Amino acid sequence: MSQRIFIGVAWPYANGSLHLGHIAGAYLPADIFARYHRLKGNEVLMVSGSDQHGTPITLRAEQEGRKPQEIADKYHQEFLDCWHRLGISFDLFTTTSTPNHVQVAQDFFLALLNKGYIYRDFMSLLYCPSCQRYLPDRYVEGTCPYCYFGGARGDQCDKCGKPFGPLELLEPRCSICGSTPQIKSSEHFFLRLSAFQDELLSWARQQTHWRQNVLNFTTRLLEEVKDRAITRDIDWGVPIPQPGFDDKRLYVWFEAVIGYLSASKEWAHLIGDNERWRLFWQGEAKSYYFIGKDNINFHTIIWPAMLIGYGELDLPYDVPANEFLTLEGKQLSTSRNWAVWLPDYLEHYDPDPLRYFLSANMPEVGDTDFSWQEFVRRNNDELVATYGNLVHRVLTFIQRNFQSSVPIPGEFDESSEVLLHKAEVTLNSVDACLNNCRFREGIKAAMSLAQEGNRYLEQKSPWKRIKEDRQACATTLYVSLIVISCLKTVLCPFLPFSSQKLHNLLGFSGRVEQMGWTIQPLTPGQKLPPAEPLFHKLDESTVTKEALQLKAAIEK
Repeated sequence: MSQRIFIGVAWPYANGSLHLGHIAGAYLPADIFARYHRLKGNEVLMVSGSDQHGTPITLRAEQEGRKPQEIADKYHQEFLDCWHRLGISFDLFTTTSTPNHVQVAQDFFLALLNKGYIYRDFMSLLYCPSCQRYLPDRYVEGTCPYCYFGGARGDQCDKCGKPFGPLELLEPRCSICGSTPQIKSSEHFFLRLSAFQDELLSWARQQTHWRQNVLNFTTRLLEEVKDRAITRDIDWGVPIPQPGFDDKRLYVWFEAVIGYLSASKEWAHLIGDNERWRLFWQGEAKSYYFIGKDNINFHTIIWPAMLIGYGELDLPYDVPANEFLTLEGKQLSTSRNWAVWLPDYLEHYDPDPLRYFLSANMPEVGDTDFSWQEFVRRNNDELVATYGNLVHRVLTFIQRNFQSSVPIPGEFDESSEVLLHKAEVTLNSVDACLNNCRFREGIKAAMSLAQEGNRYLEQKSPWKRIKEDRQACATTLYVSLIVISCLKTVLCPFLPFSSQKLHNLLGFSGRVEQMGWTIQPLTPGQKLPPAEPLFHKLDESTVTKEALQLKAAIEK
């Protein structure tokens, strides 16, 4: 029986390019999960969008002397191009600047306000007398109170990674003019998170299928949950639908999570069925939220509290948050330009090798590292020499010796039966892994089958037996084709481009996604097109070249 699966993916700030940490943290695992469920025949809705509000955009705009919307529009288009080229298959990737999002966010605010879950109060903030304005967190710089790094921002330290508020900074200064700010009081709206503490704790403790780090982090924070301001002193963002607050906007963290709902409603409108969003929010659907670990509390505490307060909307089923990806052993840093930027990668390399590396090295339970040395090794030793080599050897041999047609098999011997059973087991094993968001384990199981296929081929050595026992040779190749057909399916969520190519090389037409989660049988005599390599070897000089480019980038 088919399921409905809602997939919400973190909304990237439209103030700069995406880097590999973003992809490993949220976007690739979400896409693998979505592609898997579509193959299974489930109805999937995967949404996200550019977060076009908040201080990251206004700060970038002021630095470049441009309007915030110009910055947001530029990077939104870049995001769309990257999703297309990397194969991230959103059903809708929208923005927080649409009239639809503004209306849905304001409706959510008013519903919580009318039910007493939002209240007004005063809070102390930093105010720059020279700029004559309150300073949101990213407009403040100073010394980190934990590691004493002198270039910390008002929301966190890029060096030690600790989060904090601007009032905790030592020696704070305005990031625009450099002046020392004053402390002033300002009236804002607060979300009464404390009202949901007991219900959220009870709910969270029942989510035993969550990753342990997510569950532990959530329950620990819920034991000390505090009310939070949901508005801020800024003129860029969703207006507050209350009189007397014209110079303030909804806080981006409050507004952005509502984007999951507004995007679902926009998607329903675009397909011509305005009420279809309800099937993913008010029914038997399971909702998954793919994020990095720095966003866990927004998706396991704040968003669920908002959903409970609003009423009649489903709570998250799972929040499979990933840890961080480091680069060459160091923490990624956009401010220090220590990153591999996705547009740069896609300009020079194919998408599937990156998807493979990040899947096999996904930071699911702990931080993992990207290095160019390891990227080249995995591409050459695993994609090219293992999976690609199996496919190419079998297809070229059939092309030369069986007139490019699927051979007619004879009786299967024990080793052939064992390998065919291994293919079935792999299909089921990868199925279970992906269903439970264990992506590293899933791709490892798939590649294990490719290794078994190579060992079987070496054992049978059809290139030696072709003249003495053509029938046995045909059987070996047929069994190998079945294994390759299985790999085409189980690797499709991970490697969609090469799986589509292999689908065509096996003589099938149409889209590989339409075939379902099965080992697609091959008909003896089925014609095969000319064989082509699935992957290309990378020269070892790639490592040196990319290392020099990284060094040059941080020295700018």
